[in-house]
Amino acid sequence: MDVFTALADPTRRRMLELLVGSAKPAGAFAEAFPDVRQPTLSHHLKVLRQAGLVQVEADAQRRIYSLRTEPLREIGDWLARNRLYWRNELDALENHLDTMPEAGEPSNER
Repeated sequence: MDVFTALADPTRRRMLELLVGSAKPAGAFAEAFPDVRQPTLSHHLKVLRQAGLVQVEADAQRRIYSLRTEPLREIGDWLARNRLYWRNELDALENHLDTMPEAGEPSNER
């Protein structure tokens, strides 16, 4: 599962936010999302596991989920690289637009 696909769902993003700072048992998600059915929550957790965003450990009958930060760091790095690219591209566009005559001004080209 692709990380961006997993993060596209707002419920899964909120599930990840619950894991910031501490691991949680699967039951904590049922409490946090009372309007979401258990099979749906299980599916969301499976997607997050497949994307590598969470890891699960068995504790007797309980499943404890914790956040994996490596994929999130990779996304942050990717965003930073692309942000720099687009900043440079938009700066170049701004410079180009600054050299163009204003609307209604006569052009020096003929």
